[in-house]
Amino acid sequence: LFNGIYPFYLQQRKVAVFDVSTIIVIVVFLTFACSFLLIIPGIRGRARLYWTLRVLLSLLVGVVIVAVQYTGDWETGWVKANTSYKSFSHALVDADIGLHVGLGGVNVTLMGNPVNQVNETIDYNEHFAWSFDADYDHSYSEGLERGLPRPILYVAEKFTTQNPCSMSKQYRISSHYASATLWVAFCTWLISNMLFSMPVLVYGGYMLLVTGAFMIFSLLSFSTVRNSLICPIHFGTATLHISYGGSFWLILAIGLLCFVAGITVVALHYFNLDLLKTFFDLREDNTEEYQEMTEVYVNSHFLNKGL
Repeated sequence: LFNGIYPFYLQQRKVAVFDVSTIIVIVVFLTFACSFLLIIPGIRGRARLYWTLRVLLSLLVGVVIVAVQYTGDWETGWVKANTSYKSFSHALVDADIGLHVGLGGVNVTLMGNPVNQVNETIDYNEHFAWSFDADYDHSYSEGLERGLPRPILYVAEKFTTQNPCSMSKQYRISSHYASATLWVAFCTWLISNMLFSMPVLVYGGYMLLVTGAFMIFSLLSFSTVRNSLICPIHFGTATLHISYGGSFWLILAIGLLCFVAGITVVALHYFNLDLLKTFFDLREDNTEEYQEMTEVYVNSHFLNKGL
């Protein structure tokens, strides 16, 4: 201890929005996209445009479904405050305090204005996980032992199981159900791609509708935390308010895109099947079968033999 205060240790920090898992998912899907773009010149005619549109839109849906599992911006909020920096100290600092809620936990960000104050560099970004294989209370206890700044511990304490606000239970259950429904949406997305590669296009359209439905269900599951009272997070006269972030609205947009694509496929199946088969490059070209034979060549040798 240093004058009765835990010292500050350097540690590996987790970025609030993009972390290693998200980058890996994006790189994998970009590899698939680049591989397809390398072979696209071998497709002739307008089918090349149709293939490009189908594959890129499908990969976009897949990468969004998987990537948002690891992002930390389903809900975000920032506040500027003049707050105490350490426990048992009357020193105040001007800082931006951010809260980023994801499906796997929360990130609490503390950045000074300016960064160097009270003879220290105030630039923190701490992650507290609540997934099934993680213990949130244990992570919070480790933060106490490391001597994290008081604003970070104050925000993180709101999500502990011992806190009377019960925010941890609300967010953890809703996040687990949202994550589970997104994985189901990923499975239905895979099935829809397999069905589109076979002459059963209408069932692929139905599976796209199911994919969009499960994506919307994940949003409904996550938004249930709004039905209960959320404890305010005050820093003096300032209050930290959180709202839906980029991942939430991205899932909503992709879910609606799946609905539009699925309805289009089903409608074309019943009203213009030839156009649908042309778009999916499944239209059989039977023009050669119906061409009239303009010239006939007869072998005179077989004709003279009566054959």
